[in-house]
Amino acid sequence: MIYVLPIIAVLLSFVFVYLTKPKKTLYINLMLAFSGAFLLSITFFELLPEVYKETNSKVVALFILAGVLLQVFLEFFSKGAEHGHMHFVLKKNEFPTILFLSLAIHALVEGMPVASDSNILYGILIHKVPVALILSIFLINSSLKFSLSVLFIVLFAFMTPLGSFLALESTWFTQYKIYLQALAVGVFLHIATIILFESSKGHSFNLQKLLVIILGIATAYLL
Repeated sequence: MIYVLPIIAVLLSFVFVYLTKPKKTLYINLMLAFSGAFLLSITFFELLPEVYKETNSKVVALFILAGVLLQVFLEFFSKGAEHGHMHFVLKKNEFPTILFLSLAIHALVEGMPVASDSNILYGILIHKVPVALILSIFLINSSLKFSLSVLFIVLFAFMTPLGSFLALESTWFTQYKIYLQALAVGVFLHIATIILFESSKGHSFNLQKLLVIILGIATAYLL
């Protein structure tokens, strides 16, 4: 399940966009807000207690901060695609390698904690669907050849399961599991807070967004 569900979530999002041709609308922004609140809450409820349980707290903190910095670095190349921003001009016959690599590294890291906690899987799925929708809208509406768009989304869909697979099967990953999870915590904290506190209009929350955020926190708490 941990390998199959992220792939299905991304591919179905792409198929949905291809068939319905939606624009980026309010409901996708609200889905993003819910996913940010849910992911942030799952990080506090599940991941942070685990990474601080068995090792030096300062070392863990360093890896968490390294995760934040890693995500900042990746966003230098992705332009914020991980949290719904698409600021690329794609060429028809040129695969967007830089965009793919930055998103792939992000997806690989976020897959690592999934191997040890099913609740994190829910958080990743809820995060992935709105991002995959926005990414699919961007790819399909761009000048990029459709075959390259399909290749991009298929490769992207497999990156999170690859991270989970490495975390489960690789001896090296298992040996440094806590530190890699701490790295993922930093990535999650950065992504979730950007989604929650980045404003779309006047740097203010509207009531719908606030209610969706509360719902995301409550859902994570009840799991």
